[in-house]
Amino acid sequence: LMKKVYIKTYGCQMNERDSEAVAAMLRARGYAIIPSEADADVILLNTCSVRDLAEQKAIGKMTTLAHLKRRKPDLVLGYLGCMAQSRGGALAEKQSAVDLVVGTQRFHHVPDYLDQIFTRRCEDADSYDEELKAIVDTAEEPGSESTIRDHVLGTNGNRQVTAFVSIMQGCDMYCSFCIVPYTRGSERSRPIAEIVEEIQQLVDQGVQEVTLLGQIVTSYGRKDIGKQDGKSAFVQLLEAVHEVEGLERIRFTSPHPKGFGDDLIQAYRDLPKLCEHAHLPVQSGSNRLLKAMNRGYTREWYLRILDKLREAQPKIAISTDIIVGFPGETEEDFEHTASLMREVEFDQAYIFKYSPRRDTPAAELPDQLSDDEKERRNQIVLEILNDRMARKNQELVGQTVEILVEGRSEKAGKRMFGRTRTNKIVLFDGDEPHQGELLPVCIERATTITLYGNPAIHNL
Repeated sequence: LMKKVYIKTYGCQMNERDSEAVAAMLRARGYAIIPSEADADVILLNTCSVRDLAEQKAIGKMTTLAHLKRRKPDLVLGYLGCMAQSRGGALAEKQSAVDLVVGTQRFHHVPDYLDQIFTRRCEDADSYDEELKAIVDTAEEPGSESTIRDHVLGTNGNRQVTAFVSIMQGCDMYCSFCIVPYTRGSERSRPIAEIVEEIQQLVDQGVQEVTLLGQIVTSYGRKDIGKQDGKSAFVQLLEAVHEVEGLERIRFTSPHPKGFGDDLIQAYRDLPKLCEHAHLPVQSGSNRLLKAMNRGYTREWYLRILDKLREAQPKIAISTDIIVGFPGETEEDFEHTASLMREVEFDQAYIFKYSPRRDTPAAELPDQLSDDEKERRNQIVLEILNDRMARKNQELVGQTVEILVEGRSEKAGKRMFGRTRTNKIVLFDGDEPHQGELLPVCIERATTITLYGNPAIHNL
């Protein structure tokens, strides 16, 4: 009988991509991937460690599942990903219902481990032992960056138009607030030819837009590929991907401002498929804090990069990440961040209240701020952001923009949705045949986050 697996994902797009690859590997092994936990024989939580809240959510979820397991003793429960990597066997020791803990470099072993668990249970059926030891694997594995290449496309009968492609694993930046280098290991990049081949296969299956993923995507290949003709390995990759026929759009995330050399800035001018959107995580507007965060640039340097980008590509939309309440952030430091938000007028920003992660340098710093103060600062920055976003979206009303139609929006009363090249979401009344089309849409109204449009072809 085919075993049914439900995978719940916490955290970033890298995690979504990892879950999708695990699902594809399991499917190839004869497991069924199902959309809810109700009928599952196996429930896997792909975890995140970036903020404490994400870890607590996963642990809380597993506690609930442990109760379910009392009623369904055959249920297999597992942790995957970043929290599995950092906490390892301690997770199985604390929660005896856990059968499997697999770290970030061992995802491709999940099918083997599930096979083992089910085989072992069959063999031990007569002397069934509740206390069979959990399988824990958080080892490092050379070459694991090239195992995340399987895709599950168009699961609910819709053809999938966009896809994430993992180009590397790990991070060597060691920002003082971040646990990622400890959970994902050091940088390892896949060969250009292998990535291009994966994208070609996706395009052959109807994908028209790819997002290249890396923890610091702009650091791609700097160790093993290096520069050529003054171009970084990442720009060499962008140029190679640009050659794939049938591919319409290229995006990438998440970069580091230091990765925006003149070669990458020029790519925004020279590569028509590269979307006019750059995610540039600034984290703080205070030079004192940028230094404490070990970010390796100043506010002035960051603003210069933005000027160069806007000069090379006047239509470019800029998004960012901001941390408020970093240890020792004074009112003056915070004001520098608020003033940067006003000055740059970001198109989108992800604002995080600082959350201490154990084993990171910032967690040990004195002058940790209270939750109330973090929340107050969070609200101020959010207000600046929302004000700018609403105004920028309002300016688009009456304009015609090109969107790539991705499908039906579950949240918005079944309207169709797509994204502009600048990564803004547009909802419109349309039908499935529009899916996968590049469609001109006239923007009729706008909210802070969403644009509402009418396909311009109807108005001809």
